[in-house]
Amino acid sequence: MKFLPKKINIVLTLLIILLTKPLLASTDNKIKFTDENISNYFSGIVSINQNHDIRAFKYLKNINPKKNSHSQYKIEFVKTLVLLEKFNQAFIFSKKTWNEKDLIFEIDLLLGLNAYLKEDYTVAEKYFQRLNKISRHNLIFDNFIGNILISWVKAIQNDKKETFRFINKIPEPYRHLKSTQKIFLQCYFDSKETLKSFEQLIESKNYNFSRYNFFLINYLLSKNKVDEAKKIIRISRKKYNSNLLLEQTELFFLDKKYKKITNFFNCKNPNDSLAEFFYVIANLYASERDYRSSNFYLKISLFLNDKFLPNKALLAENLYFQNKSKASKDIYRSLKSIGSVYDWHASKNIASIILDEKGKKYSLKSLEKDFNLLKKPKLKHYYELANFYKDNEYYEKSIKYYSLALEKIEKNHLLIPKILYRRGTSYERLGKWKRAESDLIESLKILPDQAHVLNYLAYTWVDKGVNLDKGLEMLIKANKLEENDGYIIDSLGWAYYAKKNYIKAKFFLEKAVELLPSDPIITDHYADSLWMLNKDIQARHIWSSILKLDKVEEKLKDNIKRKLIFGMSRQL
Repeated sequence: MKFLPKKINIVLTLLIILLTKPLLASTDNKIKFTDENISNYFSGIVSINQNHDIRAFKYLKNINPKKNSHSQYKIEFVKTLVLLEKFNQAFIFSKKTWNEKDLIFEIDLLLGLNAYLKEDYTVAEKYFQRLNKISRHNLIFDNFIGNILISWVKAIQNDKKETFRFINKIPEPYRHLKSTQKIFLQCYFDSKETLKSFEQLIESKNYNFSRYNFFLINYLLSKNKVDEAKKIIRISRKKYNSNLLLEQTELFFLDKKYKKITNFFNCKNPNDSLAEFFYVIANLYASERDYRSSNFYLKISLFLNDKFLPNKALLAENLYFQNKSKASKDIYRSLKSIGSVYDWHASKNIASIILDEKGKKYSLKSLEKDFNLLKKPKLKHYYELANFYKDNEYYEKSIKYYSLALEKIEKNHLLIPKILYRRGTSYERLGKWKRAESDLIESLKILPDQAHVLNYLAYTWVDKGVNLDKGLEMLIKANKLEENDGYIIDSLGWAYYAKKNYIKAKFFLEKAVELLPSDPIITDHYADSLWMLNKDIQARHIWSSILKLDKVEEKLKDNIKRKLIFGMSRQL
């Protein structure tokens, strides 16, 4: 491999030319870019693309910034400073390189925030107005961020009329985010409409506002309306039982630690409301997998309100997706101080990271250790530990903890059929079919319309050559419940195959292959149906293609090789 370094040099040279050409040719670039500047800029950009912010900072800081520096350099450096939480340097750099002719969103945003924090509201509004001008060239935030920020500048100056004039200027596409900030502004002004607005928001069927149950609870507690807050907790937990923030809030409430809830957020503090606004933007970028931009806005959010520690869960998740395992684990460990809900959430995620780093043994050891530290394990702890064991193919241990979960669970709990299904599949993987069958049947008795449980039980029956009529009936039902599920369609086709209806089998198996073309078992089923319809050449061609797929079990490979040589007996 001696040629590799030479190839890398060629690639790097081409990248330098491509990346620095805009830098050199830019019309607003009046300063002379030396070879050293070009090298530092290129190395900084490469470091950014590799998610190495500290390294990027080391290179980019060596470029002497001026007002007419290259725009992209300004953007990347100021983002890097914010990501490293060097806010004072970011403010100084932005001021030093600001140019009225340049419309650079990040620069004006930071200068506006700096002026706002210094209570120089006239200057802050000037920069925030420029954000609206800039965003006309950026449809993502057209007349949105600027107007939100200006509305808060007006609110702090007690100009209620102008506050709501600017908030109402926000375009229709951002109506959901507009609604949340409008409520916070109502809360800030102690408006009588605040409670009604909160209630209307969380009852919306067009958008998931589950998070805002927390802010309503927070608001009610700030008004000493404990009973009303208790009611919201009860309703929201029933509706959103997997929401971490609401679950932790419930525990704080039960322990009468109301201060824990109100300390996270205060609508009378504009910084807190703006922090929530930037947190929402960070979530939007994270949903698009733009983790660098997400972290940029998230760091601003945490800078404005460092008390809302649950928001760091998004940062830990982003860092994980950026392959920054150590930093992600550090953030997760910091979440443990919030309370028991975030403690367990952090433990699970740390175990998942260790799974990637070191493998199953160390991952399970980590989670088991944290589980054993729990003073009073609850249903969710048993269930989630069991899931972790099952997902890592420790079926015996998963069965143990599913069984303990069933001992802890209340009668008629919604999780019972799911636990029975998952324990049943663990039994099946261990070859304990009678126990598996019992759990799967019991799960369906409680909740008959579970497509994947129907599929699992019926397919196993079909594969074993038993209960074919009942299995086919169940698979027809499952297919109606869950349309276009490749695995269910394969099972249905395989049931027709077992019933020797090869024409219908081919119809469904072909559709399953279209949905899941890389699944070797489904493709093998389809080839079998072709063979039974005397389409020998097609069948052999498909069998041959399976051998070229990744991750084909040896047992299946051997079976296909035999079929390629000897074919199959026709079952007429």
